[in-house]
Amino acid sequence: MTYVITKLCVDCKDVACTQVCPVDCIYEYSGDDESIPKNMLLIDPDECIDCNACVPECPWEAIFEEDDVPDIFNDDTELNARIMGVERFVPNRDEDQKLPTPDELNANNEKWGYKP
Repeated sequence: MTYVITKLCVDCKDVACTQVCPVDCIYEYSGDDESIPKNMLLIDPDECIDCNACVPECPWEAIFEEDDVPDIFNDDTELNARIMGVERFVPNRDEDQKLPTPDELNANNEKWGYKP
């Protein structure tokens, strides 16, 4: 099993998850394939060791265990798999990056039609 970053991460790339991942399996895409978004992070399912370290670090609550991905984000499991073997990098977090407010988190959930 692996973890999956959902579209709740789109345009919200906090990257705190990349700082705690012990195997550096969370990436930002840097290639030219327009079907792979550059405005969100993705987990390489072949590299993920299922440690769960990333989940509590994500302030946008965008990461789920593969079997627990909400139905509205089912396509995101395959989307994460597209990061395998393509141009990518592990982004670093800016020290002055602010966490989202509860209102911003709620607005992001509403944007995607997600009700936790």
